[in-house]
Amino acid sequence: MDQTVKADDCCSTKDASSDSYDLIVVGAGSAGFSASITAAGAGKRVALVGHGTIGGTCVNVGCVPSKAMIRAAEAAHDGASAARFPGIAPCTHAVNWGALVQGTSDLVDEMRHKKYIDLLPAYENVTYIEEGSARLVEGGVAVGGRVISAPRILIATGSRPHMPAIEGIDTVETLDSTGLLTLPDRPESIIVLGGGYIGCELAQMASRLGVKVTLVTRSRLLPGAEPEVADALIEALESEGIAVETGLTYVSVAKVAGGVTLTIERGGKTEALTAERLVVTTGRIANTESLGIEALGIETDARGSIKIGTDMATTRAGVWAAGDVTDRDQFVYMAAYGAKVAINNALGLEPMRYENAAMPWVAFTDPQVAGVGLSEAEAKTAGYEVKTSVITLDNVPRAAAARDTRGAIKLVADAKTDRLLGGQIAAPEGSDAIQTLAMALKFGMTTRALGETIFPYLTTVEGLKLAAQTFDKDVAKLSCCAG
Repeated sequence: MDQTVKADDCCSTKDASSDSYDLIVVGAGSAGFSASITAAGAGKRVALVGHGTIGGTCVNVGCVPSKAMIRAAEAAHDGASAARFPGIAPCTHAVNWGALVQGTSDLVDEMRHKKYIDLLPAYENVTYIEEGSARLVEGGVAVGGRVISAPRILIATGSRPHMPAIEGIDTVETLDSTGLLTLPDRPESIIVLGGGYIGCELAQMASRLGVKVTLVTRSRLLPGAEPEVADALIEALESEGIAVETGLTYVSVAKVAGGVTLTIERGGKTEALTAERLVVTTGRIANTESLGIEALGIETDARGSIKIGTDMATTRAGVWAAGDVTDRDQFVYMAAYGAKVAINNALGLEPMRYENAAMPWVAFTDPQVAGVGLSEAEAKTAGYEVKTSVITLDNVPRAAAARDTRGAIKLVADAKTDRLLGGQIAAPEGSDAIQTLAMALKFGMTTRALGETIFPYLTTVEGLKLAAQTFDKDVAKLSCCAG
């Protein structure tokens, strides 16, 4: 059964003549769908109001296209990097940028249908109202010239790229992450502005596909990462020919013949960096400006992100929020989780609280950088007496066998109780390894317990055991599988 309702057609689905629902969800991305499915499963009648393209950031312009392009770049890079093995000659793969971009777009379209559009008919209680300009009003939501009502509303409108205030930046044609991933022709060179997850991932991806890349950031790469882990990533990027410029100030941007110039200042001296295109990856800003939330007393922070409690409730009774539109973690899995928390509380199902103490995060660079729990600095700020352990990947047999020892592992623990507080890893398979540490934190393991756990030999995740043993042993003096 077709459950789509046009914003100007209130009668194209069953029960659509009634504008009253149990729940209105504004935003049809990961958080919106998670909320709608949870509520529908509880027998509630839901109006799912689109905000932007159905599927949201992750499937359309974020996780899916970026990781597809990153994997493609990795495949292209593998030919040249194979020379690290004795007896293997390097090779160079031809890259058709346009064909890769088109293939990625086709994948996005397939995933959008498979995981979002095609799911709607399975949920009879969910009425989808196509993308329109939704605005919260007393008692409901105004959309498409009508007002739909519900006692509960969830805002899940996501976020968009943030444009920094730099002199002259509005005079040049910039690219955000979406623009780069959909660019039909490969640029000769780019400057990537911003050293967070997105900036680092896209800089390496573009470089491996044949683009000359300069990565610039005012602080350091991955500011939330441990210094030892971030330094390992910088070393890896620079070894691939990426110019990494950190600890600087953005002065101005100007259009020049054949491209754009970014003037920076560092140590009292100015320097001009020039490339064909400027890619801006300086964070994201919440999509709240057109929702009318200020009039309803819904508080936001300086970037427009909705302030919520641990129950996902806003400062307006009857209104909850989840996903990138909030002041919480901006990861697609946390958006879906947060929406589930919100709906359980909103509908009085199972009381839940947003919990991110054991939330893993990943930057899909190569080596991948991943972490969970508290960093050393965060643990000290929280008042812990801290002990740490750091090993480089040349201590991990898997890395030695793979002839790829780029990376490091750092663990943080409570010196008084030996309980693990957090950890980070930079390794080619770090994204998979981090989940083991997330489980260790979730169940309150000590460093001793982790060090005594049996791990399969010649795996990256075994590095966690070795890092745990390093708190009181020199792992370089252990034989294979010893300890």
